[in-house]
Amino acid sequence: MREHGGNLDLAQQRFGGRADDWIDLSTGINRLPYPVGEIGAHHWQALPSRSEIDALHLAARQAYRTSAPIVAMGGAQAAIQLLPQLAPRGRAGILAPTYNEYAPVLSAAGWEVEEVRTLDALAGANLAILINPNNPDGRRYAPKDLLALLPRVGHLVIDESFADAVPELSLAPEAGRPGLLILRSFGKFYGLAGLRLGFAIGHADDIAKLAAASGPWPVSGAAIAIGCRALRDDAWANATSVRLVRDCVRLDDLGKSQGWRLVGGAPLFRLYETADARAAQEKLARGQIWSRVFAQNPTWVRLGLPGAAAEWTRLTEVLAR
Repeated sequence: MREHGGNLDLAQQRFGGRADDWIDLSTGINRLPYPVGEIGAHHWQALPSRSEIDALHLAARQAYRTSAPIVAMGGAQAAIQLLPQLAPRGRAGILAPTYNEYAPVLSAAGWEVEEVRTLDALAGANLAILINPNNPDGRRYAPKDLLALLPRVGHLVIDESFADAVPELSLAPEAGRPGLLILRSFGKFYGLAGLRLGFAIGHADDIAKLAAASGPWPVSGAAIAIGCRALRDDAWANATSVRLVRDCVRLDDLGKSQGWRLVGGAPLFRLYETADARAAQEKLARGQIWSRVFAQNPTWVRLGLPGAAAEWTRLTEVLAR
């Protein structure tokens, strides 16, 4: 497995403790998850029906403000695995630095992969890929600029895994256009990454390809039930978005107290430049708080947002040592 956040097994090997002892801030997963409530036995025991999957698709369209074709999948990662089948092999341009699964998946499938640094450099690619807002540095791209790029590429894939709290960035409402594919993650914003639920939204031809490759039961009955419930809960989503914006400011203030410089971030994570990211990670780990560092940049440390009050208290105390 490539380097990712959430690798608490490594934290335990190096610093001890049980998984439950740790506050895992190495991911961009909401630490205050959606309250799923009771799930009927039927959703565990029976195969999902077509009508149930259709209901999930409808709830997702409403939540993402789109009428475009959509398919539920086992997280955004499941869609990434299928991207090589979207079009004949050619040149894939990836706006970097970014999530580290795109390049190897496409390379393994025989695509010519080029990592570029600007939107304009994506022009001419058979498959152009970017994340908005970007992971890990939170760069944001205006929808009008992305739409202007669309005619200059074969397919434009926009990963909006961190866009729930910044819906003004989303191009999901435009996803019916030929060549435009939007990927959405459910688990990050709703704090239920273990559910493995995500969506691809796009033109009918592309969604039909992805749906056929995903098979008849791409997600579980429990994921459908919980997904429908959460995606329809506008009050929870709105309150969570407000809290995340407030908590970003709070975390940035803590980072500033350490002399860290804010590089950027999204409403679920913040990226800081430090004198020595490994040292910062070890300081946090001695208080059993896990963070994310990057081999390609030894000064970057990324933190997700703490959730409960006790998590904020521990982070504050550990940083004050």
